[in-house]
Amino acid sequence: MADCHIGGWRDPRLKDLSVKAFEEAIHKILDLNVDFILIAGDLFHTSIPSFDTLKATVKQLKILKDADIPVYVIPGSHDFSPSGKTMIDVFEEAGLLVNVYKGKVVDSKLKLNFTIDKKTGAKITGLLGKKGMLERAYYDQLDTAHLESEPGFRIFMLHTAITEMKPLDMENMDSMDSGKLPKGFDYYAAGHVHIVEERVHGKGSIVYPGPLFPNNFRELEKLRKGGFYMYEDGDLSYLPVETVKTIPLPIDCSDLTPEQAESEIKERLKDTDVKGAIVMIRLFGALSTGKPTDIAMKDIFRQLYASGAAFVMKNTIKLTTPEFNDIQTEKRSIEEIEESAISALEAKGKINDLMRILSRERMEGEKVDDFTKRIIDDASRILEF
Repeated sequence: MADCHIGGWRDPRLKDLSVKAFEEAIHKILDLNVDFILIAGDLFHTSIPSFDTLKATVKQLKILKDADIPVYVIPGSHDFSPSGKTMIDVFEEAGLLVNVYKGKVVDSKLKLNFTIDKKTGAKITGLLGKKGMLERAYYDQLDTAHLESEPGFRIFMLHTAITEMKPLDMENMDSMDSGKLPKGFDYYAAGHVHIVEERVHGKGSIVYPGPLFPNNFRELEKLRKGGFYMYEDGDLSYLPVETVKTIPLPIDCSDLTPEQAESEIKERLKDTDVKGAIVMIRLFGALSTGKPTDIAMKDIFRQLYASGAAFVMKNTIKLTTPEFNDIQTEKRSIEEIEESAISALEAKGKINDLMRILSRERMEGEKVDDFTKRIIDDASRILEF
């Protein structure tokens, strides 16, 4: 498994779902009677998780330890504090897991050590992940000859994006060619890119299991659930972990009035059982009249919660209206132009949408220039420039 991001969601109604997903995954794993577990980075969403998050995670790792199931991990880009410290080290010191990223520099080359699983004899090693793909420099320095000459069943763990396996919607994510990986390994346990994907690489496979639970609106909409991979004698199987029912609801509002858009949403939801589910409403297209805020979303939210929905989300970033034209101003000073622009945005109901765009964070592996262009492009669509 990879990208557990335990403690990732901030909303109180969602924050426990990543913990629940981890608990359910461990429950499944115990039933499978596995030899060991691999976690390819980002066990936690932040380097200093909350007390409750740590307590819940320790409880599950202790269950695995008592069942004599070793857990082998590498730190991911979210696991590190600015000082380079990671909670992974604390858990390893407590005997709850093993960090397989171990080695030393010999003659300007990074020589990794193998961790040998006592039960199976499998030899495991790997490289950590760092923010901004900084781990790529480690691959350039890697002593691959040492790794490739090692006999036996070998596993390489990585927390980085492989160029050939990136989906189109992640084309701006910084990545690395698979040729940088050491050759001849039997299995490559990959993390960092939140996709469910496997690809033959030499005699083995590079496997991305995706997140254990989706981490944002887009992932929930696309993946709907998390999961992990099972490897047995060369065979791969994906085991989903569905902690909560998810209902994506994309609505094309092109040429609709706000009233018609509202009716369309209600019609689509009419026969849908939303009890205990996360409902994701995505509105897109250009309304024929009015503005997005004219759609009575608060009423729809109230109805959904009254019907037992666990959580309701909406996304209107790509919802536009012809009434919102370029902001016109004759004022000269910067302050006057800013005040006029903000007043016009408020009048058109666009100020909240714009502020949401401007408060976005850079995605993992996304270059600064690509991030800047994405923000400008999305803001320009809101402003219809």
